[in-house]
Order: sequence, then structure tokens, then C-alpha cells
Amino acid sequence: MKIALGSDHGGYSLKQSLVPFLQQRDIEVADAGTNSEASVDYPDFAERVALLVTQGEADAGILVCGTGIGISIAANKVPGIRAALVTDTFMARMAKEHNNANVLVLGGRVLDEQKACDLVGAWLDATFEGGRHQGRLDKITEIEIKYR
Repeated sequence: MKIALGSDHGGYSLKQSLVPFLQQRDIEVADAGTNSEASVDYPDFAERVALLVTQGEADAGILVCGTGIGISIAANKVPGIRAALVTDTFMARMAKEHNNANVLVLGGRVLDEQKACDLVGAWLDATFEGGRHQGRLDKITEIEIKYR
């Protein structure tokens, strides 16, 4: 499995702490930046990760900004992306099981490293349930197509 990982300056430290966690799970990491705590614009990194996922160069993505809010909004502008901002393991699991989230979003200034790893682990270990949930995802795709 390959995960595209990106952040702005507010999520840089947490993003860096996720790399060894992912590697310990035998997950290849495609680091889409940023590479320091110097101020940058989160939409740039949201787009990079989203494109790696939608173009099939990564199986999924993880994004981090200060709160996770801005970067999730930006990532969800890319058709085919289902970026889910999560704050607890139930949300992380449901993001995959019910919404088949292909991008997990975290807040670098609101989560500590252990909590973030717990969230990522819950998301990675979950499986999309399909069924009635697939119909809802199909409706999301219809909305994307309708407003392109």
C-alpha cells in the first residue's frame, strides 16, 4: 500500500511523526510536502495529495493542517476525493466503513502524535462496507458531475 502524505506548516510536525508509524505498518509513503514549518498555503498540498490519489499514484492520502478544516475543504474540491476530517477513532473507522474516505485529514495543532497514530490506525484497519453506503457515494459522484 502507498499513502500520499501532505501538510502545510501547521501540520508539518505531526505529518513527520506519521512517517515512521506508516513505515512500521509496511506502508510506502509518498511525501507531497511541505518540508518545513515555514508558512505555506494548504490548498497547494491538498491538491498534490488529491491528485496522487485520483491519478492512481497512491492508494490513499493523509493530510494535515493546523485544524484540518481548510485542507479538507480544499481536497474535497477535487472530483473523486472523499476527504474526512476526524477527531476520534469512531469517526476514523466510520470514514472508511460508511464513506470509503480515500483521504484522512488531521489537525496538527489539535492532536498529539499518539492520538493521530490511533486515528490513522483505525482508518487503515477499517474496510468499506459497501451495500447501502455505495448508493450514497454514487449520489456524491452525481453531484460532482452535475456541478463540474
